[in-house]
Amino acid sequence: MAIKDFFSQELKVINIGLESVKESLEMVNVKSVQVDFKPPMAMDSKVMDIIRRNKARIEEANKKVLAIIIAGKPRLIGMGRALDVIPGVEKNLVLHAGPPVTWERMCGPMRGAVCGALIYEGQAKDYAGASKLAASVRIKYRPCHEFGAVGPMAGIISASMPVFIVKNEEYGNLAYGTMNEGLGKVLRYGAYSNEVIEKLKWMEQYLYPTLEKAIKKTGGIDLKNIIAQALHMGDEVHNRNRAATSLLFRILAPAIMRTCDNGETAAKVLEFINGNDHFFLNLSMAASKATLDAAMNIKYSSVVTVMARNGVDFGVRLSGTGGQWFTGPAPVPDALYFPGYTKNDANPDIGDSAITETNSLGGFAIAASPAIVGFVGGTTSDALNYTNQMYEITVGESSAYQIPYLNFRGTPTAIDVVKVIEKNILPFIDTGVAHKDAGIGQIGAGVLSAPAGPFKKAFEGFAKTLK
Repeated sequence: MAIKDFFSQELKVINIGLESVKESLEMVNVKSVQVDFKPPMAMDSKVMDIIRRNKARIEEANKKVLAIIIAGKPRLIGMGRALDVIPGVEKNLVLHAGPPVTWERMCGPMRGAVCGALIYEGQAKDYAGASKLAASVRIKYRPCHEFGAVGPMAGIISASMPVFIVKNEEYGNLAYGTMNEGLGKVLRYGAYSNEVIEKLKWMEQYLYPTLEKAIKKTGGIDLKNIIAQALHMGDEVHNRNRAATSLLFRILAPAIMRTCDNGETAAKVLEFINGNDHFFLNLSMAASKATLDAAMNIKYSSVVTVMARNGVDFGVRLSGTGGQWFTGPAPVPDALYFPGYTKNDANPDIGDSAITETNSLGGFAIAASPAIVGFVGGTTSDALNYTNQMYEITVGESSAYQIPYLNFRGTPTAIDVVKVIEKNILPFIDTGVAHKDAGIGQIGAGVLSAPAGPFKKAFEGFAKTLK
């Protein structure tokens, strides 16, 4: 713009400070524009200096990690029992969602899910017996993430549970995830009643062998392709999986009909998948895990490879700090609650499903599925704003996962903990909500921003690797 044209334009005040200044200007009819600006998070100046001195090699490492994530090719290749296919799993080992946690510190829904798993395994007859066993030295607990696995909500995986096996065909690593039970009173939300156990047994005895044969018949299923299509059809592949589940159903149905010996069993399996819009969720999580695990242990990289919650703590892991966990208190989501429940009934955020956000899906792709923000009274513009903010804290964009409403722009990919601190913007997550007490189950769904504490600790821990 020429200088003469600049002075002929209507002048406005640009305010980068408190919004109250803009409000005061408007009261005297002075037009103004508010800049959405936040100062960096308060961090030790010595730590900030270390990061600045290493900026060039951090950026180079992060480009490498971004390329690994984008090149990932998650493919569903089979199924098996956890004890048989997940390396390191033992009979008395229970895997759980989020960072490490002991029985003494576990929240209500995770305790309920652990007890349900022990009843399912035949190691206890009821909640009282299971609770006593769970508190004993006989049962060991480890995070799913430390075994290449992921689980939604409580995320419990016990020895006999069937799991999907997902292979990153580009890099050869495997990831594992359980089958989704559906909504309501289910194990992952801490329910353990007879009907919960009966459903799990049906899944083990009928759903699992039927799917195992069908997957083998297909020769494997390209999960990346399904996720990419689902984003174009209104899913964000975390809280909304209707399109992804439908696409999976279309692939599985003919294979099930050709490989299942019992017509009634085939019909019930197809009805179960068709009636469970979230069936694909566990696969989107395993696909994300397989993709991100390939990007672990890249020296000097500040990219986040895990965000996970156990209902007490929110945990973060970085590529450049290996398997180290950085944790802080898990927040309670803002949610739309089922009738009869309020935020006072809600457990703090729980589950490994934030691996989808870590992989540029879920809350990061919410502009592809604006109906999700309706959970908390939001609007389409809110969904767009959430996704646009996430571009500020990521290294780049996905080439495969695109958002139609943003002119097919790639989803924001590879969360950079340095940018999170410098821009004071936290990852946005959509999630389900469990009742804080064991045995009740799901009471709502909603959204939240990740807590700052774990990212500050991760930033400091990362800086220590650079000295």
